[in-house]
Amino acid sequence: MAKTVSKANQSQGMLMFTLNQSKQLFAIGTLKVREIVPYQPTTQIPYSHHHVVGTVSLRGKTIPVINMPAAIGFRPIQPEEYDSCYLIVTDCLRTIVAFMVRSIEKIIECDWKSIEATPQTAGNDVFVTGITRYQDNIVQMLDVELLLSKIYPQYESTNIPMLTDIERERLKALSILLVDDSSIARKQLSDALDSINIPYLICNNGLDALALMREKAAQGSPIELLVSDIEMPGLDGYELAFETQNESDLSNSYIILHTSLSSEICTERAKQVGAHEALEKFNAGDLISAMLRGAKTLEQNVAQTSHIS
Repeated sequence: MAKTVSKANQSQGMLMFTLNQSKQLFAIGTLKVREIVPYQPTTQIPYSHHHVVGTVSLRGKTIPVINMPAAIGFRPIQPEEYDSCYLIVTDCLRTIVAFMVRSIEKIIECDWKSIEATPQTAGNDVFVTGITRYQDNIVQMLDVELLLSKIYPQYESTNIPMLTDIERERLKALSILLVDDSSIARKQLSDALDSINIPYLICNNGLDALALMREKAAQGSPIELLVSDIEMPGLDGYELAFETQNESDLSNSYIILHTSLSSEICTERAKQVGAHEALEKFNAGDLISAMLRGAKTLEQNVAQTSHIS
């Protein structure tokens, strides 16, 4: 029997850059990048975070500039070095910031399947979500969400919606799987459900999630509600959604994809691969509302199946 080839987008552009003088390569997904500009003089902000060097005005917007090497624990770029640096303007977690880096290398197409997840032994607060290689050089994928959460702690606090007893029990009855390669995003997801006493399982990449879903289905307790990040090493959210919908034992799951990207393209692509919803992360209210819609849809599906039987 011929193997079905997934129609989901398997490649993702990666912007490579350097942060230290050893020219070690780092990267972020190009979908997070709005533009790249040479360093521009900044206006300092009183009482701002010590890694924020100031703000710049670009295209009518005032944008904070973050000294990225300093933010992840390297030697900070010094003021006398600023003029030779670049600003990567990103749109992530519903906000626009500019990261100052030492040099821009190039943009490459990288298959997410070739990205290795960061070893769990590296620790919980590591700013690297995955590792790949380019021309025999190691490239480390940075966790932009975790980095921003350290500078702007308000990203870690979200308003948890109040649920009725009926809504809470509706969710508690479901087998829920959360998937995200970002440690801060996993914490946000788990905190949201822990706060309303909803049980769940959690994975830090798509490959482990797919294996777990197959295992649970074989045990007769399939995952009913899948909440997954889109950008992940090994198997991204689009691929995970497609593979889930493509396997009969898994296809009854209600799939919610979430992303730090602000793009309608993500929503359209999510629907193309079989996801039921796509959300910008992270808003606990939006997530819980989507999960309640999923619970209602699953209940209706069960009722229709029972009626047909």
